[in-house]
Amino acid sequence: MKVQIVGLSKKNIEKISSIKHELEWVKKFRLKSFELFQQQELPLFGPDINLDFNQIIYYKSNEADEKIENDWNNVLKPVKDELDDLGVLESEKHLGGMGVQYESEVIYHSMLEELEKKNVIFTSIEQAIKSYPELVKRYFGKIVNSNENKFAALNGSVFSGGSFIYIPKNTNLERPLQSYFRINSKNMGQFERTLIIVDDNSSLHYVEGCTAPTYSESSLHAAVVEIHVGKNSTCRYSTIQNWATNVYNLVTKRAVVEENGVMEWIDGNIGSMVTMKYPCCILKGDRSSGTCITISMAKRNQNQDSGARMIHLGKNTSSNIISKSIAQNGGNATYRGKVEIKKSATGSEAMVKCDSLILDEISKSDTIPVNICGNTNSNIEHEATVSKINEDTLFYLMSRGISKERATELVILGFIDRFREELPMEYAVELNQLIKRNF
Repeated sequence: MKVQIVGLSKKNIEKISSIKHELEWVKKFRLKSFELFQQQELPLFGPDINLDFNQIIYYKSNEADEKIENDWNNVLKPVKDELDDLGVLESEKHLGGMGVQYESEVIYHSMLEELEKKNVIFTSIEQAIKSYPELVKRYFGKIVNSNENKFAALNGSVFSGGSFIYIPKNTNLERPLQSYFRINSKNMGQFERTLIIVDDNSSLHYVEGCTAPTYSESSLHAAVVEIHVGKNSTCRYSTIQNWATNVYNLVTKRAVVEENGVMEWIDGNIGSMVTMKYPCCILKGDRSSGTCITISMAKRNQNQDSGARMIHLGKNTSSNIISKSIAQNGGNATYRGKVEIKKSATGSEAMVKCDSLILDEISKSDTIPVNICGNTNSNIEHEATVSKINEDTLFYLMSRGISKERATELVILGFIDRFREELPMEYAVELNQLIKRNF
């Protein structure tokens, strides 16, 4: 039986919880988050957000008791064909495991047997709550709290789908794990919640992809990502989102990094009407480090408001933010970020580098940094550049027989080269194709 829940109310939240047969503590978490959502205002900064929360579809599923498949032949053929056309099935051969969420539910999940033997856990958040409740409760809602902003509270109220990953101690994964998220309905909201735990002396590369078709009505993607990076561990989280230009992409992502831990955010924002996303590292342990490399591309009717936040708590911590933004045809690409070195974080270093490329006279790019150093023997460096495509460079390339469109494309690819080189090969190729289609 098909299930569709429209509008935000206590009754609808309880209905979502009932459909999922949740434990009482999860239901209470949802209802408390709803109270916080009602108390909070929309963000006072950034792009305008014009959403009617009563018109959004908060949950949609083909079956009330949706079954997660591990064989594509058991997935509904129209859905399978759609995902195949997007290249999802082909990408699986490069991965250690894959999860696919379609609308509100995870519909497909698989993982290599060798990872199962290492006791790696990679499943949906709902399944993790049921199978590993104590492990989930230890971190769930602790890294990102529902009282932080209106959309974190909204996610806490109606979250559905998303991934849970646990990497045991002394475990290194050679292949990435991936989740793919697809919105395919008008006025659809997608509210996945992802929790990743990389235990001590371990490593993980996680890749996320997102798409949606274009409709006249707006859709909403309001995800929450919580990551714990243990001592001497490394986590890399790579995202390329290509939401359609009717999607509000309003996401809260944060990692807590323990002693000698490393957290890397590789964040690409190509689509959406409005993006507000600022991946954050809380550098809790001594000698921990955080990196965020972002690329934002904005065309007409697109407002990409993105950046990063680095909060230094431990001694001798380090952070590096590299932000690349491109604006064309009246698009607005903004860097908004915060670096704070606390008084306790002595001997720490932070670097922020923002580069903007504006392709015409009607586009816009802003850099809005907040840099705070709370002690006298730490250091924050910030540099920013705004440029246009150099006409001499275009002339040189065109004199070699290259068309102006191809020459412009080559300049853009060179501008974002640092971002592309951080991606697995197949995703760098995908990014190249997205750029060709979008510019």
